[in-house]
Amino acid sequence: YVRFHLISPLIQQSAENIVLFDTFVNILSHNLGEPAYEADVAQLEYKLVAGEYGLIIRVKGFNHKLPLLFQLIIDYLSDFSFTPAVFEMITEQLKKTYYNILIKPETLAKDVRLLILEHGRWSMIDKYQTLMKGLSIEALSTFVTAFKSQLFVEGLVQGNFTS
Repeated sequence: YVRFHLISPLIQQSAENIVLFDTFVNILSHNLGEPAYEADVAQLEYKLVAGEYGLIIRVKGFNHKLPLLFQLIIDYLSDFSFTPAVFEMITEQLKKTYYNILIKPETLAKDVRLLILEHGRWSMIDKYQTLMKGLSIEALSTFVTAFKSQLFVEGLVQGNFTS
């Protein structure tokens, strides 16, 4: 089991940054779909989660091939690229995801409660409105470059691994 949390102060600075971060993580997951398929068949699991303060990378499975899967994820993260078609597809999916959260009373109530309790939190309404105004490909590229330049990393490795 390997878990790394790539923390960046950049994410919580604005609603636009949060939306750009969500877009980045979704595109990264999309890009990894085909290359990581063989790892999935070999019973290795990975998950990329857009956490509140950064990207959470979870990898688990048989220890002798786990570093290869983790390296694949890091390679795709460091050489991040996307096409305009993928960008459009992911932003449309995010619009639906945000909208579905807004129309469910229990998730909207949770979001409002956390907005009241947590300092510096951006509401789902802010994120949805930002996304509806439109994001540019250039803004995403600039955000990803800035995100990668301002990272703090926490990690946990459990299992049959040497230091």
